[in-house]
Amino acid sequence: MPQGEAIVAILRRGDRLLAIRRGPGVARPGYWQPLSGRIEPGESQEEAVVREVREEVGLSATPLAKVWESETDDGTFRLHWWTADAPDGEVVPDPYEVGDFRWVTPEEFLALD
Repeated sequence: MPQGEAIVAILRRGDRLLAIRRGPGVARPGYWQPLSGRIEPGESQEEAVVREVREEVGLSATPLAKVWESETDDGTFRLHWWTADAPDGEVVPDPYEVGDFRWVTPEEFLALD
């Protein structure tokens, strides 16, 4: 089975990052993480960042830089990690994918359960 491609969006607002708790409709519900999602056929990584942020939390994102690549723990996906800025605006989470969210410092992110 070929490895899938996905993005991880480190969404910034000032000195805070958006952490989401995975919703009930996705794998690993309850797990805190940055936004993420599959790259659709014909879509660039930057386009995937913009689309996933819009779909999951209703914000417009500006991709800044790709900062890392990794694989999921089961090897199913290659993850392309991007930083992105989020303008001011209300987070409107997709309840299927996002159970909760918080704007946190990097230190607070590492302490999430």
